[in-house]
Amino acid sequence: MFRLFLILYTLAATVLAGSAIIAALTMNHFDVRSIIVAALAGVVVAVPVAWTIAKKLSTA
Repeated sequence: MFRLFLILYTLAATVLAGSAIIAALTMNHFDVRSIIVAALAGVVVAVPVAWTIAKKLSTA
């Protein structure tokens, strides 16, 4: 399951970090600090998302 989690994490982290950066830019936060915070928030949120999906896929 951990291997599946890592594969899903790479996909989820990329998608969520990219979405958070686009959301920050949409709200006119063009400074580097806001973009980095948005990217880190996406990476952190991706951990439980990937874990939940991996758990559901491995039990199915």
